[in-house]
Amino acid sequence: MIEKTLLSVAVITFNEEENLARTLKAVKPLADEIIVVDSHSTDRTREIALNYGAKVFDEDWKGHIAQKNSALEKCVGKWIFSIDADEVLSAELAKAIAQAIAGENAEGFIISRKSVYLGKTLNYMWRPDRHLRLVKRDAKPRWSGYNPHDILTIEGKTAPLKGDLIHYSYKDLSDHWRRLIVYARLAAESYAQKGRRFSLFRLLFNPLWGIIKTYIFRLGFLDGIQGLLAAFSKGVYIFLKYAFLFELQLASKKTSDKNKDAKRSNNGYRKESA
Repeated sequence: MIEKTLLSVAVITFNEEENLARTLKAVKPLADEIIVVDSHSTDRTREIALNYGAKVFDEDWKGHIAQKNSALEKCVGKWIFSIDADEVLSAELAKAIAQAIAGENAEGFIISRKSVYLGKTLNYMWRPDRHLRLVKRDAKPRWSGYNPHDILTIEGKTAPLKGDLIHYSYKDLSDHWRRLIVYARLAAESYAQKGRRFSLFRLLFNPLWGIIKTYIFRLGFLDGIQGLLAAFSKGVYIFLKYAFLFELQLASKKTSDKNKDAKRSNNGYRKESA
């Protein structure tokens, strides 16, 4: 028999009533506790989480990384499984997680993810898509990376698990492109914070390479029209990311120039006063 709080499940949410019940229903049989950190949802997200026995914490949005770390810190289980509100465990993966916890052959386990896009499960696009998600709490798990592309890290050995997380990525094309712009802006802001500089070469060639790599070399064309649309969106995302970075650097330069002008004016005033 599995001891209580052996497995904690951590989820962050905001207005996820369309997805959350499907996610929690699949993970509930494995979970000894479910931690949901919600960003003041205005729909039925909180109600759905409570119906599945989750402990719900309302917190202001701090960014993907900080929000997920907040959820991690609230988990008391020996093992922690981090899942997004639009992901669902396959039956094979659920079985593999139970076996991994019982076997304890590593401190963390890497899970493969497949996306459902416009009604089709993609077998090639957005893959390989592997993430460390199942970790021991005493392995010091921590989310890092850059928003919105967060990465879970631990101290210790990792191993792959069989089965897939099914990612219900976007409701429709409008939802996809709206979020694509938001994510590109977030990525550019993270780049700027880390001191990464704009490059015309990257703006011109990285988007094209992103399309070719995913659609041709990773066989995205085998996913049909959905594969083509997803590959094109990849190129647009990369282009926008660097375009936003250019815009941020322009704004930073203008601010810097204004500060320099103000400093010169102040120095001139002091000299005249003297």
